[in-house]
Amino acid sequence: MSRKTRYIFNQQTQAYEVDRLSARATLYKTGGVLLGGMVCFLLCYFIFIQLRGVETPKALYLQYRNRILAEKIEMLEGRIEAQDAVLLDLASRDNLVYRPVFGMAEVPAELRDAGLGGDERYAEYLGLDHADLMAAAARQVDGLTRKAYVQSTSFDEVMVYSSRAGDMASCIPSIYPVNPKTVTITSPFGARFHPVRKAVIFHEGIDLAGPAGQWVYATGDGVVESTEVNFSGYGNVVVIDHGFGYKTRYAHLKEIKVTAGQVVIRGDKIGTLGSSGLSTGPHLHYEVIYRGTQINPWNYLNPDISPEEYNRQARNG
Repeated sequence: MSRKTRYIFNQQTQAYEVDRLSARATLYKTGGVLLGGMVCFLLCYFIFIQLRGVETPKALYLQYRNRILAEKIEMLEGRIEAQDAVLLDLASRDNLVYRPVFGMAEVPAELRDAGLGGDERYAEYLGLDHADLMAAAARQVDGLTRKAYVQSTSFDEVMVYSSRAGDMASCIPSIYPVNPKTVTITSPFGARFHPVRKAVIFHEGIDLAGPAGQWVYATGDGVVESTEVNFSGYGNVVVIDHGFGYKTRYAHLKEIKVTAGQVVIRGDKIGTLGSSGLSTGPHLHYEVIYRGTQINPWNYLNPDISPEEYNRQARNG
C-alpha cells in the first residue's frame, strides 16, 4: 500500500501542490528519529543493568583500579613496618650500647613513641575510597618520621660526647681521694651494721679512716656541683660532677676548700679529712655515683699511685 500523498495550498499559484520536504528538513527529521532511538536504547540498557545487577565497563574498570590501589597501600604499609623494625633496632642499640658508653641517660620510650595528634590530622581522607587504609598508612608514616627525628637527635648528642672521648680518661674517678699510705678502709661498700644507728644499713660508699686534717683530693676532672655544711648525716660534703654520667661525693670533711661551680682537675685539693656530721672518728666517706646510682668505689681506686704522685707525674708530663 502506497504512502498517502500530502498536498498544500500555494498562495502564489493559487493552486494545490504536492508537499515535498527539503533535504535539510529530511535530515533533521531522520536525525531526530535516530537520536530518540538511541536515547531509548541507552535508557532501556541502564534499566536492564540495574535490574539485573550487571556492572558497566566503567564500573568494572574503577573496581580494578581500586583493587590495585588497595594492594599498593598494603605494600606500602609492609615497607613502613620493615623500616620501623630497623628504627627499633637502632633505638635498642642506642640505649643499651652507644649512650651508656659515655654515661648518657637512655632516651625514654614515651619520647620515642610520642603521638602526633588525634584523628583530625587525617580528616582529608574521609569520604575517599579506602579511607581507613590511607589514614592508617599516613599515621604510620608520621610515626616513622617522628621516631627517625628522635633517633637522629640522639645520635647527634652521642657524636658530641664521642668528640670528647679523650676527656673521659681524665674525668672518670680513678685515684684514691686521700693518700692510700695514710688511711685504712674501715667500712666497705654494701650492707653493714651502722656503728651509730645500730642497724644494718646499705653503705653507699667506702669509709677511709686516717689522721684528721690531711688533704682530700678530687679523683677526676670535673666541676664542683655542690658544697654542704651541716651538723648531722654526712656533715661537710663536696659533690663533684665529672660528666659522662659520673659524680663523686666526699663527706665528713673537716674543712671544705672549694666552692660550687669551681672547675677542678684530678689531684686538686678540695678539703681536709675530718669527723663532721654523724661520725665516730676521723674518716672520709667516699662515693662514686654513675647515672644516679651509687656503685662500688673500690673498682675505681688505684692503690699504686697517690694523688700527690699523680700530680707530680702530670706536671712532669
